[in-house]
Amino acid sequence: MKETRYFYVPQVSDMGELTEEEAVHALRVLRLKEGDELFLIDGCGTFYEAEVTLAASHHCKYKVKKTMPQQPAWKGRVQLAVAPTKMSERIEWFLEKATEVGVDEVTLLDCQFSERRQMKLPRLEKIIVSAMKQSRKAWKPVLNGITPFTAFLNEHTLGRRYIAHCYEEIPRTNLFDELRKPSDHEDALVMIGPEGDFSIEEVRQAVEQGFVSVTLGSSRLRTETAALTAVMMMQLSKQ
Repeated sequence: MKETRYFYVPQVSDMGELTEEEAVHALRVLRLKEGDELFLIDGCGTFYEAEVTLAASHHCKYKVKKTMPQQPAWKGRVQLAVAPTKMSERIEWFLEKATEVGVDEVTLLDCQFSERRQMKLPRLEKIIVSAMKQSRKAWKPVLNGITPFTAFLNEHTLGRRYIAHCYEEIPRTNLFDELRKPSDHEDALVMIGPEGDFSIEEVRQAVEQGFVSVTLGSSRLRTETAALTAVMMMQLSKQ
């Protein structure tokens, strides 16, 4: 069976040509030629069947043969806010896997106990795009840069909102049980703290602003594992 090739091209109808990075992959790695078939993803919900019309140097032009709008694979929006890990490759791993599983939006948090307050967003965007193509997702997840904890709370005041933490002195319920409860809101947002957890003051602040205090289970998880677990719980609750 001939391999199906997917390329990320924002604003497909306006371009007619792959981006330089995608063109290099198409021409040097896959060795596409004029007349070859390829599929495009605009990251906004549509696939396109296309044909190569020019394959030269760093330029790969195409013509669209068929437009294929996709239907969302889950209900509502799956949103996650997470404090970046000290080792950047661990948060990169999370973004790759979360994109494959299915997430709509990820925000990087700056918390009291954060060990990393800077990330190279262009690199993270490339990881997301690669995972989107690999898993053939029609929508590209939105990635928001480092956002202060309090500012994030103030920006998110509606919908189903949860903060996961490990403080036993603050009552918690199981996240999956909460997600399965009937609700008028399809969207779901979960906050995951840094490797030292949120501060107890941050948890109390979130609860005061309407976030539900939750646990992800009895195991103590690394930040990136907890974040992916939360995404998977949201996905399972929305199938």
